[in-house]
Amino acid sequence: MTQPLIDSSDIAEIVRDGLGVAVSEAVELTGGGFAAVWRAALTDGRDVVVKVGPPQSARLLTYEAGMLPAEVEYYAMVRDLAPVPTVLAHSDNWIISTLLPGRPLTDGDSPSARQQLGAAVARVHGVTGPRFGYTGDRPAGADWPSAFDAMLTSLRSDAAVWGVPLPPLDGLVTRHHRLLASVTRPALLHFDLWDGNVLVGADGSLSGLVDGERYLYGDPLVDFVSPALFQRITPAHPFAAGYGVTSFTAEEEVRLALYRVYLYVLMLAEQPSRGMPLSGGRHDHVTGLLTAELAAL
Repeated sequence: MTQPLIDSSDIAEIVRDGLGVAVSEAVELTGGGFAAVWRAALTDGRDVVVKVGPPQSARLLTYEAGMLPAEVEYYAMVRDLAPVPTVLAHSDNWIISTLLPGRPLTDGDSPSARQQLGAAVARVHGVTGPRFGYTGDRPAGADWPSAFDAMLTSLRSDAAVWGVPLPPLDGLVTRHHRLLASVTRPALLHFDLWDGNVLVGADGSLSGLVDGERYLYGDPLVDFVSPALFQRITPAHPFAAGYGVTSFTAEEEVRLALYRVYLYVLMLAEQPSRGMPLSGGRHDHVTGLLTAELAAL
């Protein structure tokens, strides 16, 4: 429901406005659920990616405000640290960027690419933000516990508005305040490192990292959740090995569990805006994982 209904003529108009070049062919890409993403071949020989954000009428989660401008910001910050697209032109609601080579990890595993992703993300985490949490008017805080609390509270409020049932979460941040407070530097986080956003070259190496619009600042461990989506990551995971992790302390394991909780709450809260039912396989699976993490905590 957040994806705009557009066609190849719309893509041609965007490219003409942004680059002053005509489009010879445009094909919609699949895999994402937020924006519309197209691959366009230009008459000057270039291939580009055109990403178009939700229509103004779309209802979004609170943290999703201004997502496409945020993606432009992320690529600018990490262009020398990770293989990300180059933004060629943009507006508040669309981005034209270079087309990176390769296929997503969803089309076939590559431990080498996962390890190189871990090394790249470690470099990105060296960037320190001005505050914890999201940018702009979105959930944030002066320290990590307050920012994480604001982020979780925002998702719970969104879920309530949409009528999405969640298990009890009261007091979760308060009970683990001390562990969250041990994070004192707001590292730059991608947050959406699932396999569909990681590109792999023909030789199995990392060729690209895309969809940086959900970036925020906080605990580096947040970025250890989505590379092992629906699992509990271990130091043996190629991403962790590439990052340089040899073990997780007991306190780090608790923080990882908190961040899995956050991701699962987000995945449940976003279902209505993505046109997904509040029952069925995906909903029940994520609810089961969330319940298990809360029980373990």
